[in-house]
Amino acid sequence: MSSDHNSDTCCHGSSENSSACSQGAEACHSEGRRDFLFMSAGAMAAVGAGSVVWPFVHQMNPAADTLAMSTTEVDVASVEPGQSVTVMWRGKPVFIRHRTAREIEEAQSVDVATLRDKQSDADRAEKPEWLIVIGVCTHLGCVPLGQKTGDMRGEYHGWFCPCHGSAYDTSGRIRKGPAPKNLEVPTYTFLSDTLIRIG
Repeated sequence: MSSDHNSDTCCHGSSENSSACSQGAEACHSEGRRDFLFMSAGAMAAVGAGSVVWPFVHQMNPAADTLAMSTTEVDVASVEPGQSVTVMWRGKPVFIRHRTAREIEEAQSVDVATLRDKQSDADRAEKPEWLIVIGVCTHLGCVPLGQKTGDMRGEYHGWFCPCHGSAYDTSGRIRKGPAPKNLEVPTYTFLSDTLIRIG
């Protein structure tokens, strides 16, 4: 086969390509090399951009110590009915209360329609005997009383915020005072009957 055949094969297509290749197969191959160089340069630019951008994206990921704080496990085997414990999670106090039968009954007998922030007790406690809430008043962020023996717990027998008088019931629901919302229930899982993972 002659170079004419190569020229025909390479230059099959537009009149512009045919004109370029009319000077011979060498000109057509030169155009192919130029395309390859453009593609290679583009690929290298993309890789370079990726290597510059990745460190910035990666530094936005949470640090290992932050990830460690995102969950906490609590063994509540020693917490008797009527007792509470406080643990820290993400820099906030979490109240864990082992409720008595009377406290459960009080929480479950409330008419939800009368509540400011309408939540049933079943919506707030996965297991009726354990109530787990973030111990931060939803008014201005104070820490309510009610965790320690002898603390004022308010007329609804749950928690009482001394800052502005918000009173919460035995389900952590706002019943009186300026707080607009119930005490927040964090995400939690029972890993066993007495081991709780918060977060």
